[in-house]
Amino acid sequence: MAPMADNVVVSNMELERMLSMKGGKGEASYANNSQAQAIHARSMLHLLRETLDRVELVEGREVPFVVVDLGCSCGSNTINVVDVMIKHVMKRYEALGLQPPEFSAFFSDLPSNDFNTLFQLLPPLANHGVSMEECLAANNHRSYFAAGVPGSFYRRLFPARSVDVFHSAFSLHWLSQVPESVVEKRSSAYNKGRVFIHGADESTANAYKKQFQTDLAGFLMARSVEMKREGSMFLVCLARTSVDPTDQGGAGLLFGTHFQDAWDDLVQEGLISQEKRDSFNIPVYAASLQDFKEVVEANGSFTIDKLEVFKGGSPLVVNQPDDASEVGRALANSCRTVSGVLVDAHIGDKLSEELFLRVERRATSHAKELLEQLQFFHIVASLSFAQ
Repeated sequence: MAPMADNVVVSNMELERMLSMKGGKGEASYANNSQAQAIHARSMLHLLRETLDRVELVEGREVPFVVVDLGCSCGSNTINVVDVMIKHVMKRYEALGLQPPEFSAFFSDLPSNDFNTLFQLLPPLANHGVSMEECLAANNHRSYFAAGVPGSFYRRLFPARSVDVFHSAFSLHWLSQVPESVVEKRSSAYNKGRVFIHGADESTANAYKKQFQTDLAGFLMARSVEMKREGSMFLVCLARTSVDPTDQGGAGLLFGTHFQDAWDDLVQEGLISQEKRDSFNIPVYAASLQDFKEVVEANGSFTIDKLEVFKGGSPLVVNQPDDASEVGRALANSCRTVSGVLVDAHIGDKLSEELFLRVERRATSHAKELLEQLQFFHIVASLSFAQ
């Protein structure tokens, strides 16, 4: 029997310093497991372009047009979406017969993000002085200056009135912390026996909801200072279609079934204690449209130009849907890509490996069911300043 894990439980204060998608370019890395996000993002490009069309273009500006991707992670998706945004704005300038400004793009995520992998994916900067037509036609060069900005988007990151467009996709469902009441044994919200809120007590789910709304309020407060008055913001995060916060939809199926069962396996096999399992919680909350809308309206700075639930599809991208082992591996890699860093810190690398092997085995035996049922929905919001 393997020894019981005795790693120190990660405190909420540590979460910001260590939370990240799996870096590098390995099998479970975000760079190699973000195809589903790419597909979902492409399906929403028409909504993103509508948001960009609301940005007021200023003639003869002497400062760069600034776009920011918040929660950029470390794959090519962020580079692709920034390229789409800047080329669309350039085309708008061209259509209006205006000389375009220079462009700056800021890629922002927590300090633990693998910025090195991200910057290695950046195409080279186009030669200075090339025409707009050449910039728009260039697929292997970028037409903007680039920089990374480490820090939590729940606080200020940029100077006041300095950003034209904020974009954030598939990030705002990550909480700044696991609510303290959820890991406090004497609390009614204590999430005993679970590592996620799917199927948990109502008080546990409400603690997550409160944390989500507190975090979103902080996010909007920061952006209300940083965004230019004529700017716009495009936000995408996990949604649930149920009014019940304990029903987390696709996120619940991802983290509340085979992932949960794998933790229970480790307990039953004596590899970790119940207490060790119960002190781990995934800091994710799939909000309802109402959860989101309440915060925007309470903030009061922004007009909701668009707010809807969008069906994104499955997070599993497989070449052979009939191959149960490939489906199982895809599910395990999806879980590991987004939660592996936290699991490693909580129980150590070796037990983390054991955990995800069990996730893969369980998912393989339920492959058909997973392909049929695992669907993600997203809240899509387009916001501009209230007039």
